[in-house]
Amino acid sequence: MTTQDEEEPRISSSPPIITHSRAWGPHGRRLSSWACPSLGPASQDPACNWSSLLSGLVALNVFLLGCALVSASVFNTVHITSAHLQVYLICLIILSTCWMLYYAAYTYREDQAVLYKDGHAGPIWLRGGLILFGVCSMIMDIFKVAYYVGYLHCDSAVKIVFPIAQAVFIFVQTYFLWFHAKDCVQLQRNITRCGLMLTLSTNLMLWMTAVTEESLHQTVLPTSNASKTSRSMAMQVRSDDSCECSHSACSIFETASNYLYPFNIEYSLFASAMTYVMWKNVGRLLDEHNHHHNLPQRFHLRDVLLGPINGLLILVAGLVTFIMYKVDVQEQDEAKKEAALQMHYIMNMVAYVLMSACTLAGWVLYGLEQREHVSGKNPTRSLDVGLLLGASMGQFAICYFTIVAVVATGIQSHLDALNLTSTLLAVIQLGLQNGFIVEGLHRQPYSPHNSGTHAAHVFTSTYTLRSHSDSELPESKSTTTVTSDTSQLQTNPLHHFSTGLSWKRRALKEICAFLMLCNITLWIMPAFGARPQFENPHGHDFYDLYMWVAVVNIGLPFSIFYRMHSVAGLFELYVLS
Repeated sequence: MTTQDEEEPRISSSPPIITHSRAWGPHGRRLSSWACPSLGPASQDPACNWSSLLSGLVALNVFLLGCALVSASVFNTVHITSAHLQVYLICLIILSTCWMLYYAAYTYREDQAVLYKDGHAGPIWLRGGLILFGVCSMIMDIFKVAYYVGYLHCDSAVKIVFPIAQAVFIFVQTYFLWFHAKDCVQLQRNITRCGLMLTLSTNLMLWMTAVTEESLHQTVLPTSNASKTSRSMAMQVRSDDSCECSHSACSIFETASNYLYPFNIEYSLFASAMTYVMWKNVGRLLDEHNHHHNLPQRFHLRDVLLGPINGLLILVAGLVTFIMYKVDVQEQDEAKKEAALQMHYIMNMVAYVLMSACTLAGWVLYGLEQREHVSGKNPTRSLDVGLLLGASMGQFAICYFTIVAVVATGIQSHLDALNLTSTLLAVIQLGLQNGFIVEGLHRQPYSPHNSGTHAAHVFTSTYTLRSHSDSELPESKSTTTVTSDTSQLQTNPLHHFSTGLSWKRRALKEICAFLMLCNITLWIMPAFGARPQFENPHGHDFYDLYMWVAVVNIGLPFSIFYRMHSVAGLFELYVLS
């Protein structure tokens, strides 16, 4: 497919800077067939809709086939094993890695491939988190290779090839997203959309596989003799129990890799979100009508003290109670198990009450502020809000199933009362925090000069600027930031800000810092193995056993992701306050 056969580029609904009917590159190459302010949004372009539909079908078919293979490898150990699933994943990894390398080489060689940059996509804190989770994921893959080497004499070699391929994929993708997350591609848009959807579905498949493995590892079901045992399935580390490790460090590598699963899960979700934003930005000509990036956005703890200190106290207390919980629930003493559950519920209740109180204070501060709401569409903000609300449904589902079970059977002990109270407080805290984050993301960043002029920034190459302006600009491949008011350039935005913080800004930063650390605490406990839903018999006694396992194992991964995504949203609110 040649670049001349590409569909027309998308036009933003905001007032465009480009007013000529055609744009030409420095070598006479056509960049767009039309760029008229009167045209409608991109969704009215039939070629764009066809390309999006095609790439969406690619992702849907890849993902559904992968779901079938995951299910078959869990529930049918005879015909489909984990090795078959890993062969499928290796094929996806190879295709996605080859496409990302091709994309990086093509955009480096072709000046006109990426003319615009989305300033909201791929912020530095998100890419930094991607690197952190990616490093942990590659360490996990190294441990897996070392572990499966001990079983190479009696197990499939695919189990060694897969973690190696995944580590290479993570390295290439991290590089790809670090340098290209903001791209608005203008050439080879059909190929780019399909490639991004292939990469997105690969990440989702890796996420689903990791979640399934982690769920089977953490799921502990009661047996007839009242003891507890992990369910043995094909997705566990070995399919053949008679196969013995050839070296003595197998158990160490297995335990280490199990503790790194949460980081691998979060990496896949972070990469999926960034890839989706890139897909939405394919063909975009103009940035949206907002000015988040007119303002300096830097993370510092200056003038903020109470929030981080109190948040660290909650974090330390949560870690201590989590360690005690993990130790006590392994004991056969029922009294110790009940005490561990009570301690876990009380810790959660304290965190929920404090977080709800801080969130209410944040709502009050929102009412006192005069900041305007962000206008215009933004793929990054829309995705953040959608993921936040969608992921919270997992925690809501577990909470409401628990409430029905406890209320229907009646409160028969202090443990039941604590379970019900903790669940109700969790529902309240989730609702308040969702509203607080969504409202904050839709507000303009704080500015002491709250005038009615909102500069619309466009990230564009100097080639395109030269084709639509009579002024001379130096030829350069690097991108330039210009405002809709071309009469003057923005030189130094730092002079707009005073050195100190107002009490409202400081209070918002304190609240965001405290909520960030609390959400990290609530992420750590379930991500690293706290499963009170299985230790407390209420759920599986009231519902069918396997129905309760399905509810928890489906809802809990979304609940874990919700906490980490809340940290990301609160971090952005902290920076913009």
